Amino acid sequence: MNARKRAAMVGLGGQATSDHLPGLAQCHRAELVGVCDIDADRVAAVAGRHQVPGFTTVERLLREARPDFVIAAVPHHAGREVVAACAEAGVHVLKEKPFATDPHQATELAGLCEKAGIELMVTVQRRFHPVYTAGLQLLERIGSPYLVEARYTFHRPDPAAGWRGRAKLAGGGCLADMGYHLIDLLLWYLGLPDRVLAGTSAAAVPGAEYDAEDTALVHLAYDSGLYGSLLVSRSAGPKTERLAVTGPHGTLAVERGTVRLLDPGGQVVEALRREPAWPCPPATLIDRFCRVLDGTAPNPSGPAAHLPHAAFLAAAYASAATNRPVEPREFPA
Repeated sequence: MNARKRAAMVGLGGQATSDHLPGLAQCHRAELVGVCDIDADRVAAVAGRHQVPGFTTVERLLREARPDFVIAAVPHHAGREVVAACAEAGVHVLKEKPFATDPHQATELAGLCEKAGIELMVTVQRRFHPVYTAGLQLLERIGSPYLVEARYTFHRPDPAAGWRGRAKLAGGGCLADMGYHLIDLLLWYLGLPDRVLAGTSAAAVPGAEYDAEDTALVHLAYDSGLYGSLLVSRSAGPKTERLAVTGPHGTLAVERGTVRLLDPGGQVVEALRREPAWPCPPATLIDRFCRVLDGTAPNPSGPAAHLPHAAFLAAAYASAATNRPVEPREFPA
């Protein structure tokens, strides 16, 4: 095995402290060499806990800690600055979703990464989860799909809280945030829809001032004859995550930790369950990225793979604003 990669953590919120930093402690191919956040007190606490240098600017982190790659878990509006700084320094990036906040930014960042010759991998965990990989393999068994139904919901007591309640900072609401995982699964399995018709709502907290949607419903249409819908909500329980694709020979149903192949009458033909069902360990993603950097594994979630996500989101928000169907391919992707 090659020498351990030097990793730095940028953004020290819940995602970093609950997932990425523990993951780094468990992975075999990387070691933590520095942490960074704009909150100096948070930096001091986390740096002391992990006994590494702490920084309040990305530029100083890159210059003094000299990481091989950065794990970026920052608010959506701050992602561009982090990726651009890393590209200028020739440092690779493992980035929390979304890749970008709009198609223009996605194209710009993809160009920066290519010009700098750096790898960037977006942490869409389902791409690395064996159940979802098995689902893709089983999809051909149902024949040409004609119906897709996708749902990802849970109840968050205050969906308007913090920067996630402000569309300008978050690049959107639940659709661009938690919904990004469901969109990634949809595009991975079925490709970019030809048309979308979307509606959004920010009404779960009466009287609260927020404009980033807590609920979104997107109708999907493909020229192949495939139709369906995607429902995302961070205010409506119960917690549900499911993608079902139906064709003439049956239905593929994928949920957390389980994939089932059903016959046309709804009877289970084949099923696969993973224990534990979730999550895909952060250490697995970090080790995989190190293998990408070593050239021993492909990058399944690089910039080019995420340009369609930005187009899908832009089309959905344009549709919600105009109450008209919009073609995602109208946007650069």
